[in-house]
Formats: sequence, structure tokens, C-alpha cells
Amino acid sequence: MTESASLDDVRTLAGAIRGEVAKAIVGQTETVEHLLIALFARGHVLLEGPPGTAKTFLAQSLATALGLHFGRIQFTPDLMPGDILGSNLFNFQTSAFTLTRGPIFCELLLADEINRTPPKTQAALLEAMQERRVTLDGEAHALPDRFTVIATQNPIESQGVYPLPEAQLDRFLFKLLVDYPSAEEEARVVRLYGERGGAPSPAAMGLGPVTDAAGIARAAAAVSTVTLAEPVSDYIVRLIRATRETSELSSGASPRAAVLLAQAARARAALDGRDYVVPDDVKALAPAVLRHRMLLSPAAEIEGRSGEAIVGELIEATEAPR
Repeated sequence: MTESASLDDVRTLAGAIRGEVAKAIVGQTETVEHLLIALFARGHVLLEGPPGTAKTFLAQSLATALGLHFGRIQFTPDLMPGDILGSNLFNFQTSAFTLTRGPIFCELLLADEINRTPPKTQAALLEAMQERRVTLDGEAHALPDRFTVIATQNPIESQGVYPLPEAQLDRFLFKLLVDYPSAEEEARVVRLYGERGGAPSPAAMGLGPVTDAAGIARAAAAVSTVTLAEPVSDYIVRLIRATRETSELSSGASPRAAVLLAQAARARAALDGRDYVVPDDVKALAPAVLRHRMLLSPAAEIEGRSGEAIVGELIEATEAPR
């Protein structure tokens, strides 16, 4: 891509990334698309799905295709904040403290099974995800400008897990639900990996970088030129406020959700080759933006209502601009 990237450049780059990831990942087209949108919108993503659905491998493959410095943290109950951020250690040779950087100092961080560690340790990510910096012993340390978190969690197990606090969830642009593959896709997975020994790796599947952090930054700059007309931004606000006004939810989405939804809608428009956002961009992304930002009311829980259904009804009930 050139220094003055165009929206055509963005589409070309996105196509190259999709093609590279597809060498290792079977299916998951919608998940990959949302990850690309989050990438260009500078948002973080929470992947939720049962074990064995390639959540971790997807993050590794994406990092390889993007040419980004990849870091991984396996979250466990005994993980401490210092294991994530690092610490200042005293160097007896120099009689001074030296910063030992933790794995968070990378460009794309995989927070694997993030809900297996206590809230105190989860909170170590809050500043990093919001401000792209960490503070150690009162001193701020900047993270890379493209710093992105892809976190995973398993919805099946309830033993030994800690629900993510609302403040943590609100910092994720998307919560994506990764389901089991179709029968045809699962057959392709078996044919692709069934004869290979050990765990697969992106390199073994022939993946390589198709861009780098600078290329992604140029694409993101092009996305920022996409027009968000006032009627569409007003529509986003009305949709977000509707989540706070319905009696079926005890807690709705925050103003941050409205800002992130607008940014994601611009990225989706750019990937579609448009320099303007349409209401369909908002409707398509709203479920992934809202599903982790709402708490059902006691009455809705008793009635067996689902957050997904309520989001769908709010989208239908909120009038979109023509």
C-alpha cells in the first residue's frame, strides 16, 4: 500500500488477509470479517466458543498474516498482574531498577481463556486496552500504536472461571460467538489436519505476512476518511439509548458503545468499497457490539428471554434513516 492509501487499497489488503488466513482456517468467514473490521477500527475482540473451534489458532493465523508482533498469555487462576505487565527488578550490577517487560508489550495479544483468572488480574488489561499504555511503579510505558487484544473464553464450563466485570467487557468492540463448523466444514478440517502430527502452526500451513503495522496504519487512516452522516450517527445514538430504556434490560449500552459502533460501521463501509456509512452497516454490526453490554432484567430472565432476541427486536423497532 502507498502512503496515501485509498479505499481500494483497503479492500485489496483485506482480500489478501482473508486469503492468507483461509490457508489455515476453514470457514469462520463472518468471524474473520469482524476481526478485520475491528483491526481497522482499532478495537479489541472477545471470542466465545466451545473448546476445539480454532479460536486460538485463528488469532495466531491472523497475527502471522498481518506481520504483527504476537504475544500470548494463558490465563490461569494463579496468574498475577505482574505476569502480564512485567515489573521493575533491581539490578545489583548497576544498582538501579530495570524494567522487565511482560508479554503485553506486543502488537497483537492473545488473552487465552481470559475468564480463568481473578478480576484483579483481569483488571491489569484495563488501561492497556483503553489507553494503549501500562503504568508500572507510577511510570507510564507506551504500547505499540496498533496494540490489539483478542481474548477467548469458553461458555460451557462454570467451574474455576470468573465472569468478566462490566468495565472489562465494555472495552471490547465485539463479542463474537464461534460455533461448531458445519458438517462439510468439519470434513474439510479433518482432511486438512487429520494426517498431520501434533498441533498445527501457521508457518506449517504456509502462512506468511501480507502487510505490517505500517500498512495497517495506512489502511486505518483511509478508513477514517469514510463519511458518517448526521442522520446515521443519530440513528446509532437512538439505538444505543433504546437499550437503556427498555424494561427488559436492567443495564444497557454505554456511550462508549455508540462511539465504537460508529467507528466499526466506518470500517465496514470501507471494506465494502464505500466512502460513506449506511444504516445497514450499523444493523449488521450492532449484535456483536451490544451482546456483551447488556444485563437482562429479572422479569426477562424469568420469562426465558435472550439478549440476542432483545437486541434483534430493538434493531427492528428503532427507525433507520432512509
